[in-house]
Amino acid sequence: MPEQELPPSIFYMLERNVGKKIRVILDPSYGFEGTLVAVTQAPLSGIWLSDAEVIVLRSTMAQPVPQVASREERGELYLNLNSVQRIEILPPTQPRANR
Repeated sequence: MPEQELPPSIFYMLERNVGKKIRVILDPSYGFEGTLVAVTQAPLSGIWLSDAEVIVLRSTMAQPVPQVASREERGELYLNLNSVQRIEILPPTQPRANR
């Protein structure tokens, strides 16, 4: 099966967010979180993550929005964009002030 041609706007969005923490969903219950370190267009379109973690997502009838149920460290990781369903840019975590 030939590789799909992705619109350039996807690569612009990803390149703008290099260095930020992202969540990449591969299917409704499985994905990765990590720091976006590189975006490639050739030979295959994909992204490189550092400090990557495998995440398992779960939802219930009472809470239908999927939540992270478990994590496992993976290190460096390459993901082909053809297998990605969704990419979320995570907000930067700030240390909590003492109350």
